[in-house]
Amino acid sequence: MVLDKTAQSRKMSVTRRGYAKRMRREPTEAEKLFWWEIRDRRLAGLKFKRQYLIDSYIVDFVCLEHKLIVELDGGQHSEMINNDAKRSAVLQSNGFRVLRVWNAEIFTNMEGVIDAVLAELDRGSSSPSP
Repeated sequence: MVLDKTAQSRKMSVTRRGYAKRMRREPTEAEKLFWWEIRDRRLAGLKFKRQYLIDSYIVDFVCLEHKLIVELDGGQHSEMINNDAKRSAVLQSNGFRVLRVWNAEIFTNMEGVIDAVLAELDRGSSSPSP
């Protein structure tokens, strides 16, 4: 029996949600460190979610209020530039801004990463409303 597109979409969504749950339970070291800095509204009182499903992608961190996604990229991303660009384009078409941060920055310059996130949040909040 062939599933219709809606049923296929639901099935894929359930699969992705399960994968996102597993990713929350098994974060990378960089994700653990960054999450510690932003969880419980520690960053400017803003609510962030981790491993959150947007469109067909699971994003690392998102502040829904400001429509900002923070993606932590490990070394494998240097080989996935085209995939990351496509992913960012889809997320941006959904109204989100995407900030990409190398894992190495998390380990060596967390203060700079936090400053970059705050700057991006400020940049987004100063944009005129449509």
